[in-house]
Amino acid sequence: MVSKELLDILRCPACVREKDGKLQLYKESWLICTDCQRKYPISDDIPVMLISEGDKWQNTKEDKLPVPPPPVK
Repeated sequence: MVSKELLDILRCPACVREKDGKLQLYKESWLICTDCQRKYPISDDIPVMLISEGDKWQNTKEDKLPVPPPPVK
């Protein structure tokens, strides 16, 4: 599980310079940017905060996200 302290400081790397980039935890498996809707998987309790990874899932609706996320390649 990702700690609340970490969630409080993490921001979307694609948005943080221009917007707030706040992230919402979804089903303990994803972090979703409230600004751009990029979705970052959480793998082994570690958020994968690569913009390229968030881009892959940006247009996927929340209820269609796989839980748990697939392994990052």
